[in-house]
Amino acid sequence: QVQLVESGGGLVQAGGSLRLSCAASGRTGSTYAMGWFRQAPGKEREFVAAVSWTGGRTYYADSVKGRFTISRDNAKNTVYLQMNSLKPEETAVYYCAADDSYTRVRVTPDYWGQGTQVTVSS
Repeated sequence: QVQLVESGGGLVQAGGSLRLSCAASGRTGSTYAMGWFRQAPGKEREFVAAVSWTGGRTYYADSVKGRFTISRDNAKNTVYLQMNSLKPEETAVYYCAADDSYTRVRVTPDYWGQGTQVTVSS
C-alpha cells in the first residue's frame, strides 16, 4: 500500500501561483510513478500531470503545458506541482496519485490521496 497526503492548496487570485506537495509513505523500497489529477465541481476528474520514478519523464495535459511543472524529490518521498498563471476555471480539488506504471498513472492509478482544494478567484 502507498499512502499519499497532499498539501499546499488554498485561495489564489487569477494569474497567481501555488505549489502543491504530495508526501508518499508505505511500500518502502518500491518505485512508482506519480501524478496529479483535478476535479472541478460538477465535472469528472481529469488528468493534469505525471512524472516517472526517476523524474526523467514528465507528461502534461494540454491545458496546463507551459504553466504547470511536476517534479519529485525521492529522498523526501514527495512530488510537487508548481502551478503558475492560474485561471478561475482551474478551481478544483487536486488529487495526487501513484502507480507502478508511468503509463497507467495517467489513466487509472492504483493509489490516490484525499485531495486538496485549490480556489482561483477572478
